[in-house]
Amino acid sequence: MPEERTVEIVAVIDFETTGLSPAQGDRATEIAAVLLENGKVVDRYQSLMNAGVRIPSYIETLTGISDAMIRKAPKAAAVMQEVSDFVGDYPLVAHNASFDSKFWDAELAHIDRVRPQQFACSLLLSRRLFPQAPSHRLGALVEYANLPVAGRAHRALADAEMAASLFVKLIGELGQRYEVHEVSHALLCKIQRAPKHQLNQCIQRHRQEESGH
Repeated sequence: MPEERTVEIVAVIDFETTGLSPAQGDRATEIAAVLLENGKVVDRYQSLMNAGVRIPSYIETLTGISDAMIRKAPKAAAVMQEVSDFVGDYPLVAHNASFDSKFWDAELAHIDRVRPQQFACSLLLSRRLFPQAPSHRLGALVEYANLPVAGRAHRALADAEMAASLFVKLIGELGQRYEVHEVSHALLCKIQRAPKHQLNQCIQRHRQEESGH
């Protein structure tokens, strides 16, 4: 069987934050991005980031990131300039991308940048490809799929590494189940928007569009 692979390099990102919503004033405290090429991590970026906000005690308990750590960290604007340059125009991936995309867009807005690319979401994809999983939280899926634990949960680089492993596993599942051997980011974005019962039709339509029929 041919090896399943994505057609392009993708960037898998993960944020740690002070809360759930940048619209409510929450800010990022850490970001990681890993570049995936043909199922392998080929480069990494990770940094704490100081946005000048206090970290609630329950977030410190969850992540282990303290106000003292953030005080020593580079300014959020400098980190976002670095990581957005690192990611460039590569298609983006995150686990629960509705969360990470909000913070990515909000933190980019602080440096007057706008992302040009879409997010694929490994959580939405796992709901379609692993509907039988007991939970679709990242840690539960890593355990369910017997993937390596990259480090402490709720730290950005470990979570980005585990989301990348899950993403590769999902691509492999797609290849085996539907005989799709070149998986584009565009196809994944279509799949995550498709109702679960229309997954077959979604993939067939994509094949027809690719073949020009």
